[in-house]
Amino acid sequence: MNRAVFLYPIITTLAVLAAAPALAAGATAVPEPMAAASLFQLLFGLIVVLVAIGVTALLLRRLGRLPQGAGALRVIAGLNLGARERAVLIQVGDKQILLGVAPGRVQALHVLERPVDTGVPGAGMAGGFAERLAQLMKGGRA
Repeated sequence: MNRAVFLYPIITTLAVLAAAPALAAGATAVPEPMAAASLFQLLFGLIVVLVAIGVTALLLRRLGRLPQGAGALRVIAGLNLGARERAVLIQVGDKQILLGVAPGRVQALHVLERPVDTGVPGAGMAGGFAERLAQLMKGGRA
């Protein structure tokens, strides 16, 4: 048989015995739920939880924008092309490769002869990247 079947009566008996002195003294230690102190405690707890959620979201957002990569491989920039498609420019050693990333597929679109100067290493999704990429794909100079 299940252990809980045997332990339930023992635990219930211990709980009643522990509460017996307070019940015998007639103590009613149950706070009023609509009292100002209870409402303040509830509001304070809610604020603490909301602040914790905000701090966590902020940290995750900040950590997500750190330069990605390991060793000689790093992501220079990325551009959303659709709901699930992206163009990503990566640096491998001294070469830059433009990748097309879609669910279940990563494809090299172009290997750049001249590296794209993004200004700040790991700058992420700068607005100038889309313009430079369009110029490079047309064969123009960045």
